[in-house]
Amino acid sequence: MTSATLPRVSVVGLGKLGAPLAAVLASRGFTVIGHDVSKVLVDSLNAGKMPIVEPQLNELIAANKERLSATMDPNEAIQKSDATFVIVPTPSDSTGFFSNRFVLQAMESLGKALRNKTGYHMVNITSTVMPGSTGGEIKAALEAASGRKVGADLGLCYNPEFIALGSVVRDMLFPDSILIGESDTKAGDVLQTIYLQMCEKKPPVQRMNFVSAELTKISVNTYVTTKISYANMLADICDRLPGADVDVVTKALGADSRIGAKYLKGAMGYGGPCFPRDNVAFAALARKIGARADVAEATDRINNHQIERLSSLVAKFSKAGTRIALLGLSYKPQTPVVEESHSVKLAAKLADAGYIVSVHDPLAQDAAIGVLGDKVVGASSLEGAVRECDLLIVATGWPEYKEIDPAWCKRNGQRLTVLDLWRTLPADKFADVADVLYLGSGR
Repeated sequence: MTSATLPRVSVVGLGKLGAPLAAVLASRGFTVIGHDVSKVLVDSLNAGKMPIVEPQLNELIAANKERLSATMDPNEAIQKSDATFVIVPTPSDSTGFFSNRFVLQAMESLGKALRNKTGYHMVNITSTVMPGSTGGEIKAALEAASGRKVGADLGLCYNPEFIALGSVVRDMLFPDSILIGESDTKAGDVLQTIYLQMCEKKPPVQRMNFVSAELTKISVNTYVTTKISYANMLADICDRLPGADVDVVTKALGADSRIGAKYLKGAMGYGGPCFPRDNVAFAALARKIGARADVAEATDRINNHQIERLSSLVAKFSKAGTRIALLGLSYKPQTPVVEESHSVKLAAKLADAGYIVSVHDPLAQDAAIGVLGDKVVGASSLEGAVRECDLLIVATGWPEYKEIDPAWCKRNGQRLTVLDLWRTLPADKFADVADVLYLGSGR
């Protein structure tokens, strides 16, 4: 397909996922118009640089500005596109379910704009929603606002992304598969055409009805969190068995094709904006419909236990009043996001226990201190953090931490204790100055 024959695309919601989606689509030849209620985000995209930290994002925007624009006017977004991707927040409510209020607001404004447009248009819900949402209140809201029925001249799909912050662009270009929940074959065909053009390779496309697709999305993340918590449970057991090594155990487990190696590594608990809440939502859904989700609930309990486990481990090597440097505050490397970060939770717990905690992170330090307040002190440099501590914790495996100089660890006649929760530092490199201890390595 040429750019002239490709469908024009609008992306509603220009946040951490919407902006990369718009940029990736433009990079693959689509003419894209972004829409957001935030003037800052709209003006930023039009200026060619977004205030979002994500590898490759601004490079793609700069390279494809002729195909990218943004507007605050939903009518302009609809008139200048043939298909609309809606990727707005769906925050969790007090029950653990996802709230559709921002999606419904989008359906209201987009639907009204569709009243002024002739011809077929496909609306794709990319935001993660609870099973029953797309074919229920979302479809109803779109039909009511547009005056159209989903079918001949209005398509509706549910198509969540399976991506991770810090690698969003790569994950969109090289997905394992594409999941499409469709109102009808025509809508699914339009969306499949877009994705097969957008992706660098041709991934398998899974097409199904709305509710199956909605359940699949949260099921994938729930299964992944189960593997993470299982590995962390093994690490806890290995910590208590002299000579045991969780990396050796999980490598052998992952070699079994029935299990696989991905996400099977004993380290920190999972965090971020997706895994914790998807797991909670899955269990909440099961309870509401009278099903059992014991595995998901146990996964969540094991994950929440990791902070207590880690703080107890710290207490074995130091007393209250000890100066601790905690390196890494984002929930994973390559992102400034600290939402549900176990590093931040651990820093707070240690500070509350009377430790003197300084923190360092290449991107997330300011955001974390905004959460922690005066419980901690932000380190002015990585070297300063390491030199001034009595106990060093590597809590997030940023590549920068692999470059720590052993000379920074030298103490007057004493060896520095390092708790490396991500196995970032090679123990042999620090053998002369520090005891590097890994999670899940029996002592």
